[in-house]
Amino acid sequence: MKLKMLKFGINLYPPFLGAGIRVKHIAPDYREVIVSMKLRWYNRNYVGTHFGGSLAAMTDPFYMLMLIHILGKEYTVWDKTSTIDYIAPGRGTVTAHFTLEDDQIAEIKNKTASGDPYYPEFSVDIVNESGEIVSAVKKRLYVRKKQS
Repeated sequence: MKLKMLKFGINLYPPFLGAGIRVKHIAPDYREVIVSMKLRWYNRNYVGTHFGGSLAAMTDPFYMLMLIHILGKEYTVWDKTSTIDYIAPGRGTVTAHFTLEDDQIAEIKNKTASGDPYYPEFSVDIVNESGEIVSAVKKRLYVRKKQS
């Protein structure tokens, strides 16, 4: 799938559209994704801050999608677990900045070369407009090289 179509499709994905989650940037090499969410009447909780489920949703598929495109069809990539630590109330626009480094990708390829599954872990912070951490998210993925 072409990059522009992927970004367009993700931004129209009903759970993201309904929560006000927007993909702002996907790097051509898929090693960086930036996602944001403005505080709106339809994504705030009882006390007027970002709904925790929307904060979690804005981090859900991105490491998986990035690795699917980076590693290619030779690999199976799935989200396995996710934890979120709510640190401060989310107000205004919040942003998550996902990155993958060369050494992380090399380690995944090395650990899966024999065909065994590997469970890499990634972290991403959701920050407010002042750069303060609102939530800290840890993701564990399942990655396995497909058997020929």
